[in-house]
Amino acid sequence: MSHMTILHTDIYKFSIPMHPFTIATGTMHYAQNIFIRMHTDAGIYGVGECSAFPMIVGETQATCFEMAKDFAALWKNKDAAAIEERLQELHSFTAFNATVKSAFDMALYDLAAKAAGKPLYQFLGATGKKELETDLTIGIDTPEQMAAKAIDFVKRGVRIIKIKLGKNAKEDVERVRKIRAAVGPAIGLRIDANQGWNYEEALFALTNMGAFNVQFCEQPMRYWDDDKLPALVKQSPIKLMADESMFDHHDAKRIIAANACDYVNIKFAKSGGIWEAQKIHAVCKEHNIPCMMGGMLESRVALTAFAHFALAHDNVVFYDMDTCMLGHKTDPVTGGVQYKGFLLEVPEIPGIGADADEAFLQTLEQVTV
Repeated sequence: MSHMTILHTDIYKFSIPMHPFTIATGTMHYAQNIFIRMHTDAGIYGVGECSAFPMIVGETQATCFEMAKDFAALWKNKDAAAIEERLQELHSFTAFNATVKSAFDMALYDLAAKAAGKPLYQFLGATGKKELETDLTIGIDTPEQMAAKAIDFVKRGVRIIKIKLGKNAKEDVERVRKIRAAVGPAIGLRIDANQGWNYEEALFALTNMGAFNVQFCEQPMRYWDDDKLPALVKQSPIKLMADESMFDHHDAKRIIAANACDYVNIKFAKSGGIWEAQKIHAVCKEHNIPCMMGGMLESRVALTAFAHFALAHDNVVFYDMDTCMLGHKTDPVTGGVQYKGFLLEVPEIPGIGADADEAFLQTLEQVTV
């Protein structure tokens, strides 16, 4: 790929108001996102977006905005086509900060795919297309309210429901019991405890939910209880998926070597973007650990990049890509992935194929570096 010099980067506090959404770790009232446009001398720009989720990744919109200024300054007048080199500069400059790094990673891949004249999924090596069917998530509420919501979801054509748990193990069993009774046997159910249980609670909940045909449970315990996961994997009638325990491919190697999970949740906000997500995918594939494509509260910009990634990686078999359906009150995106019911369709134009609405961007706090 030919040389593309980065001229400057526009950075936006991409705040999207939301209907309040509750998980085990807290309630979100707006999506704390950052959007960037990275301009090059090739006359094209690359877009990137990340969604800060402080209770999981430790970054906020404000920290992402500050770091983004430093990253943009580091990359000024450098070659956007040298992806590995650019990302290494970010890692040498700061440890962690995977969320804001992922926006910069995304912009490089958008530029590279645009320069190659290919949709991102083809640039990433996809040969065919597969069906991407997302689940839809129910936030934590009373068992009765959650069951009512599940019935509403099924009426809307949802075939896979993700259930947020992790507040109270006994009540969590009741939540799943009521939801399964409400939706019948044909609907896929998956649960996410967001680290809410200790070992005893996890064992109790999972054992008692064994009868309800649950696809998997994401992150039953805090990541510092990873040493207890191998025993839980052995005893649980429900498959376990690592999320907060697994940020990068080093984590993947460690968790898989310990027989501490059945599945892995890949999120760019944890991995730092596509480059590292590919490495996670490779480790998981080698060890026959299927992956899920997940997200935080991204708009359809990043969501489109997720869909491209999922299409290009055959070991990604679960899709949790409902973030914009979770009550974003506005959709500030042009182009991008379209929902046909709960199936996602990516645009067939070069790059990610999504951008932010110009009028919306004008209303935001922004800086150019």
